[in-house]
Amino acid sequence: MKKLAIITSHPIQYNAPWFRHLAAQPGIDLKVFYLWDFGVTSRVDPGFKQAVTWDIPLLDGYPHELVPNVSADPGTHHFMGLQNPALTARVRAFDPDAVLMMTYNYASTHRFLWTWRASPLIFRGDSHDLVPRVGLKQLGRRVGLTLLMKRFAAFLYVGQANHRYFFQHGVPAERLFFAPHAVDNARFAGEPVATRQAAAAWRRELGIPEAEAVILSAGKFEPKKRMNDLIRAFVAADLPEAGLLLVGSGPDEGALRALAGSHPRIRFAPFQNQLQMPRTYAAGEVFVMASQGPNETWGLAVNEAMCLARPIVVSDHVGCAEDLVEPEENGLIFPNGQVPALARCLTQALKDRARLRNWGERSFAIVSRYSYAQTTEGLQQALRHHDAERSRRPR
Repeated sequence: MKKLAIITSHPIQYNAPWFRHLAAQPGIDLKVFYLWDFGVTSRVDPGFKQAVTWDIPLLDGYPHELVPNVSADPGTHHFMGLQNPALTARVRAFDPDAVLMMTYNYASTHRFLWTWRASPLIFRGDSHDLVPRVGLKQLGRRVGLTLLMKRFAAFLYVGQANHRYFFQHGVPAERLFFAPHAVDNARFAGEPVATRQAAAAWRRELGIPEAEAVILSAGKFEPKKRMNDLIRAFVAADLPEAGLLLVGSGPDEGALRALAGSHPRIRFAPFQNQLQMPRTYAAGEVFVMASQGPNETWGLAVNEAMCLARPIVVSDHVGCAEDLVEPEENGLIFPNGQVPALARCLTQALKDRARLRNWGERSFAIVSRYSYAQTTEGLQQALRHHDAERSRRPR
């Protein structure tokens, strides 16, 4: 039995089902250490600009501990937002054979990272360099990250862009193990008939004609999501039999509504909690993520939409693009910020409904390989790799 400690910032709707899956695996004695209680208590999400408490269980089915956070301004929006003086002692009391860290760039995780020596450290992240960072500050950052990564015995990468990021920071290939980003595929894909019926009813509530092809985007209305580009592209494409549905909330909502104006086929729907998301994706014919910049490290909404057999249009800044989108097979990729290119993608996607359905079926086939089982296998490979390295060392 291998004892595994996991250190992560706070309960996240994407990770909790994986932790339950891990806890059910033979040979793994798991404990998750959380550094903040966002998601299980009602707190304002700065991206959605409203209080959010997820409507699916985030703490059930696996051992966990909420380590007290003494930060005066708790949260993941700044380095000092996670301050947990008891973290090292709590992990040491568990006495793990290995520690998986899901983040490192906070006060508590830095302190733990540089002082922990009791067992090997594994890191799972999703950063990429799809948007090059330049300048002396970034050069210093790269040098610092290269040094920091030497503290880890193994790395779990979520996709190809993330693999290159680690490799460019000096991580040798033999320490990299594929543990893809995944969602709860079974929950999203598990009740297709009921989901389609719920989606049809919701479309009627929103006033969407049955024959209208819906271009859907869902998430936080914030600058990096570039939903303004999507609105402009939709207007430029001039698709008389299509509509645009933007689902979510956030600081850009007023500006987006003003940009949409009185367009009769651009609609907005409020933030939808997790239990409503299968219905949400099923309400659209194609899902779009137009995000810009380095911070769309993956785009797990793309996984979710693909579980509903939806074709995908993404910008080339989205971390999952080269992993989940096969151009002309299940969707299209456009150069970020290029509104005319996005408009052409929308036109191309919707010009053949039969082909669009084929693209959706291909999406479903692709995302079936991005599962918690495969993520777990990557972790187990990393654990076996370290055991093999240790056995080869002279005693």
